[in-house]
Amino acid sequence: MMSTTQPMQSMGALSHLRVLDLSRVLAGPWATQNLADLGAEVIKVERPGSGDDTRGWGPPWIRDDKGEYTHDSTYYAAANRGKRSITVDIASAEGQKLIKELAAISDVVVENYKIGDLKRYGLDYEALSAINPRLVYCSITGYGQTGPSAHKPGYDFVFQAQGGLMSITGERDEVPGGGAQKVGIAIADVITGMYASVAILAALNHREVSGRGQYIDMALLDCLVALGGNQVTGYFSSGKVPFRYGNAHASLVPYQVFQTADGSMVVAVGNDAQWQKYCQAIERPDLASDERWTKVTGRITGREVLIPELEKTMRSRTSASWIEKLEASGVPCGPINNYQQVFEDPQVTHRQLRVDMPTEDGGSVSTIASPLRLMGTPVQYQRPPPKLGSSTESVLKTLLNKTDDELEAYRHAKVI
Repeated sequence: MMSTTQPMQSMGALSHLRVLDLSRVLAGPWATQNLADLGAEVIKVERPGSGDDTRGWGPPWIRDDKGEYTHDSTYYAAANRGKRSITVDIASAEGQKLIKELAAISDVVVENYKIGDLKRYGLDYEALSAINPRLVYCSITGYGQTGPSAHKPGYDFVFQAQGGLMSITGERDEVPGGGAQKVGIAIADVITGMYASVAILAALNHREVSGRGQYIDMALLDCLVALGGNQVTGYFSSGKVPFRYGNAHASLVPYQVFQTADGSMVVAVGNDAQWQKYCQAIERPDLASDERWTKVTGRITGREVLIPELEKTMRSRTSASWIEKLEASGVPCGPINNYQQVFEDPQVTHRQLRVDMPTEDGGSVSTIASPLRLMGTPVQYQRPPPKLGSSTESVLKTLLNKTDDELEAYRHAKVI
């Protein structure tokens, strides 16, 4: 596991940037956590009293210094490290004024409100860019800012269905357990967060040339459809609608789950040379020399004949035995791990993919390391997922020069 007590090696790649995060749930927070991991100062603006919806999406919950469960879920923790939390009622005139003051000294705003909500509050791109022309403003919605569905609410599950992903995920209809399946994570949100991170960085880079920020319109449906690029491009060319292959692959054979003597494992033969190595490792020279199978095209078109032969052979040894033999021959393969097994894997341990962070109340929370490995400006984990409003006073005092009397007046009026 990766320790957060390591000394700081260098400034983060984005340490010169300030991000005003008006988003909640997952897609927006995922994007801003990426920016925070890279060193940006991220100020998360939340509703007084309740905060980000996902704080209450438990169990499981974060534990405090006594080992007791807190009111913040681990779901929230997964997307909000590296940030400072402030609470501001943006429905109030004074709250809107505070957000405008923060936007004036920020580089990026990220929001995922329903279309028109922030315009009613005077916090839309037109209003804030008039105050700060260099502002990069990223809006994240389900369907985008335009089109016949733009007004609709949407959730990850809906987009996995509507965007085609479920039509190619799951076992074939004609076999037991067949039918459409969603991916086991909120992939529409996560991929939108990743695409939003790319778009924000591109806009910031262009700002260095143009001197101006710009508006970014991110849609979960757009990103989920884009994720199917290789399948969709094939459909555009052939006119054949992609379908579910279960754990098989449309363009590679064998590339699937095999049952073994004691369980199951994955074999992923990616080319004809690996096919020959695979046949050698499983001691099937007859298959290696059979001209029907020497080229991937033949293995694809003849999979209904070939696969039963391979399945019969793969059941003759244990998964561990096959993995040892196949890896020795350079054939891609692996066990099917649960998450406990994932974090016992020597490679995962070596890559320090678990990050343990002390929380603000003396407890601890474990999160997943960022996969962004910059050698000159490495990702650093300086702040745990923040408690609700824990930085409200410090941010308003240090960045906006608010006095104690002003803060007390805000509190009395329930602005913060």
